[in-house]
Amino acid sequence: MTIYRLPGLRAMINEISQERNLPKHAVHQALKEALLKGYERYRRSLRPDHGHFEEDHFANFEVELDTEQEGFRILATKAITETVENPDREIALADVIEVVQDARVGDTVLLDVTPDHQEFGRMAAMQTKQVLAQKLRDQQRRLVQEEFKDLEGTVLMGRVLRFERRSVIMAVRSDASQPEVEAELPKREQLPNDNYRANSTFKVYLKRVKEGPQRGPQLEVSRADAGLVVYLFANEVPEIEDEVVRIVAIAREANPPNHKVGPRTKIAVDTLERDVDPVGACIGARGSRIQAVVNELRGEKIDVIRWSPDPATYIANSLSPAPVEEVRLINPEARIAHVLVAPDKVSQAIGKEGQNVRLATRLTGWKIEVRDSSQYNYEEEDRLAMTALEEQVAS
Repeated sequence: MTIYRLPGLRAMINEISQERNLPKHAVHQALKEALLKGYERYRRSLRPDHGHFEEDHFANFEVELDTEQEGFRILATKAITETVENPDREIALADVIEVVQDARVGDTVLLDVTPDHQEFGRMAAMQTKQVLAQKLRDQQRRLVQEEFKDLEGTVLMGRVLRFERRSVIMAVRSDASQPEVEAELPKREQLPNDNYRANSTFKVYLKRVKEGPQRGPQLEVSRADAGLVVYLFANEVPEIEDEVVRIVAIAREANPPNHKVGPRTKIAVDTLERDVDPVGACIGARGSRIQAVVNELRGEKIDVIRWSPDPATYIANSLSPAPVEEVRLINPEARIAHVLVAPDKVSQAIGKEGQNVRLATRLTGWKIEVRDSSQYNYEEEDRLAMTALEEQVAS
């Protein structure tokens, strides 16, 4: 077989591998793909009257890299036919039978079609060089996807590298033995109280591993996702790690719509153990456990409440710390509840800018309407609820 010489091939692969932080087999594959594209360009130039080439027209060609002899070969699998209509895919029986006497029409043969230096041409070589950069980026993206895909939904340590527009670009690792990879922390996923400075470190939730050829970091991380709070509690509370206490639901507002309101989270916990207090386990002695979570989230307010299978009890707990007098499940089908509180506790139950009741609604899945107990008209509310129920059934 002939070989197209590429002096310095081995050194080039080593250099690219170090520069791009890619394993040699990935560089090897990228170079093969780039050379094949360059060869396709060369083949097209040989048939200027052919017109459009289908996407898979050159699928039967392959590149064989030889790092020992520092060069490459082009091989083509062609079908044996009586007459050749497509020289890129077919070869005449008469040509094959000179070498392989028992060849038959319909068989396939593997042919060495390596061009010489003069044939390959400067244009094809330039095409190869341009494609190589793209193929190397593709290899980097592919490796990042493979490395981090199973880590979606986990927490990594991120180091601030730089700022691009409103995003923070961080460096993360899948483990200590792997090189750093860039990740994007978009503005919407940042915490208002975080102070992002170069080389400062943060725990970040790996929200998404992007697929496809888009530019920029492929990893999207978050400081605002509820998953980060779940991780922090699991890390601080051994009873959660041991599955004695379970987190049933969580509602987080890390970036409230009104800047006058601070970040806040409500988390519902439960246990099957009679002698375990799940809320107390999360808070810890003198608040030590919950304080560690609050510190990591830069002072975010966190309400730990007891989950209950009884909707009325659960709804009352969810509005904590506001005291609730009564919960009326006014329309169970539509999951609407009226919560009656003392006149001086209405504001506390609703919360600043409605944040407390909004989070309680998201936590429980019930539409919660906070009412002043001193002005609540039971008969009128029951009549309105019955009317709404009848209309609901009629529709």
